[in-house]
Amino acid sequence: MTKKEKVEQILLLLREQYGPTKCYLDHENPWQLLVATILSAQCTDDRVNIVTKDLFQKYKSVKDFAEANIIELEKDIHSTGFYHNKAKNIIACCQKLLSEHNGEIPSDLDALTSLAGVGRKTANVVRGNWYGIPSIVVDTHVKRLSILLGLTKNHDPVKIEFDLMKMIPEEKWIDINTQLIAHGRKICIARRPKCNECFLLEYCTGGQKLQKGK
Repeated sequence: MTKKEKVEQILLLLREQYGPTKCYLDHENPWQLLVATILSAQCTDDRVNIVTKDLFQKYKSVKDFAEANIIELEKDIHSTGFYHNKAKNIIACCQKLLSEHNGEIPSDLDALTSLAGVGRKTANVVRGNWYGIPSIVVDTHVKRLSILLGLTKNHDPVKIEFDLMKMIPEEKWIDINTQLIAHGRKICIARRPKCNECFLLEYCTGGQKLQKGK
C-alpha cells in the first residue's frame, strides 16, 4: 500500500466514524473564537467553555477586552492556567484589533499571527472554523496521532502542519482537525490508548508497536 492509499483509507474511516465535526470551542462570532482559542492553550476545551460562558457575558466586544483591567481579567480566566500571559495577550491582541483592524478579526494568516498570543495554531482555528479557509490545526491530539499513524516523523507543530498539507487533500483539512481530536478523545487516549477498539490500527505503525510490546 502506498502512502497515498494509506492516507485515503484513514480519511475515509475517520469520516465514516465521526463525519464532519464542528469546533469544540463555544462561540458566536470570530472574536469570541479568537479569545477562546487563546485561552485553550494548555487547557481543555471543556474548561474554556465553562469560563467563556460567563466571560462573554461580561466582556461583550473586542473593545471591552481592550479596555479590561488586567488584574480583573486574570481573575476571570484564572482556571484556564497561565492566566498572567493570557490576560496580557488578550488585552494587547484586542487593542491591536481596534487600532489596526477597526475591531474586525482578519482572515489573513500573517495579520492574525501578528496579534499578541496568536500563533499558527490559533490563527488556523479561526481561519478554518469561522472563515472556512482550508487550514490544518496541529494541537496535541493531531500531533500525537499524526506521529503514531506514521504521517510525519517531525515533532515540531509547524513542520507537522506542512507534512499533513502535502499529503491530505485541501478540502479535507478542516475536517481532519476535529476528526483526529474526536479520535484522540474517544479511542487513542494519550495515557491509555484503546488499540484493540481502534478502527485505524491496521494503518497505525505506533499502535502496532504498542501491541507487539505487550
